[in-house]
Amino acid sequence: MATKQELAMEKYAAQLKKVGVPVNKALLESVTKGMGPSQYKLDSMFVAASDKAELARVHKSFIMKKCGVKDEAKAKKALDHAVDKMSGVRKKYRGAFYYIIAKKLGVK
Repeated sequence: MATKQELAMEKYAAQLKKVGVPVNKALLESVTKGMGPSQYKLDSMFVAASDKAELARVHKSFIMKKCGVKDEAKAKKALDHAVDKMSGVRKKYRGAFYYIIAKKLGVK
């Protein structure tokens, strides 16, 4: 039987493939582990890319804190890249969104 995290990773991988992003399973696992229980709660499982406050939280909490990026321009470029890459997706899974950011930043 698959764990909650494995099931979530399957959803994220499917969404990433849908937008043409190759999936590195180790990186995806690392990103999802770092998300903790928020990935299972309905109110936090998706990213509202049209909400400026939400994007500011992603910028501060994930890019600056978790990924350790200090360069504001680099952080903004990675965030904008994820928004653009997932622009055709109505419900953007946080795990897939964070994966695209991490990959753009070169996180291992």
